[in-house]
Amino acid sequence: MKASVALLLLVVAIYGFQRTPPSALKSSPFSEQRADTDLRTIVGFGPRPAGSEALAKARSYIVSELSKAGLKPQLDEFDARTPKGFRHMVNIRAMRSGLKPTIIALTGHYDTKVFDRFFFTGANDGGSSAAWLLEFARATERLKLENTLEFVFFDGEEAVVEWTDEDSVYGSRHDVDRRYRDRKLNDLKAMILVDMIGDKNLNIRQESQSTGWLKNLIWDTAHSRGYTKEFPNEQIEVSDDHVPYLKAAIPSADLIDFDYPCWHEACDTLDKVSAHSLKIVGDVVYFSLPEIDRRVSQNANR
Repeated sequence: MKASVALLLLVVAIYGFQRTPPSALKSSPFSEQRADTDLRTIVGFGPRPAGSEALAKARSYIVSELSKAGLKPQLDEFDARTPKGFRHMVNIRAMRSGLKPTIIALTGHYDTKVFDRFFFTGANDGGSSAAWLLEFARATERLKLENTLEFVFFDGEEAVVEWTDEDSVYGSRHDVDRRYRDRKLNDLKAMILVDMIGDKNLNIRQESQSTGWLKNLIWDTAHSRGYTKEFPNEQIEVSDDHVPYLKAAIPSADLIDFDYPCWHEACDTLDKVSAHSLKIVGDVVYFSLPEIDRRVSQNANR
């Protein structure tokens, strides 16, 4: 008996602290193949700056696919004041009802930055977040949560001229204002943003402004699934669509790979991105959601 225990302890000492490889863990319903189709379709419309015909085509595709998934997408239209005058923008929203009306929002932008000097398709910056969010909306069909999930595709994340507090994140700023005007801001209990998560060499560092408990929970899930390389513990500060929510005291986390070498360059094309990276982020967020849901409900009951 003692010899068996000693042998077991030796085996644990040698192997026990190795993480289970991701391939051996249960996968989420997030489909890498469907996400790849979405990504290629959206990027295939070409450059998609706010107000463009190509963005309207991307919007129609997203709305159609959300409807096929049994959701009821809504178009939230607004006119944003930009350095080049007013520009019509459209957020897309869809809800997956939980047991409670309180909300956990999954968000990302679907527009691209406009460049005059080169053709910019934004495969990662704009394409990856839109494709990920669309497939994640499908993947959560059978996920049972207390809180309602809301999927928000932001228009106008990119600056029209040059990034400032006033010339950027138009869609997320509008969304916070809308909730405030409708007296529904308090219904929003947590917000997760994805941005540029398609890089083949995925490296999502911890965004330092993001809410600590939410960020830590996601990173703990990633590391438990063996994704320590893709989700390192290093910190980075990024201004992004989560900032308006943080300013409104909404717990928020930004998942962004800002080490992408083709950021705002002509080389941000489909050959630089991978649907497998979208799948990794999909699995991590999917398996984080039950604990986020529990934590949000627990906080609400205090």
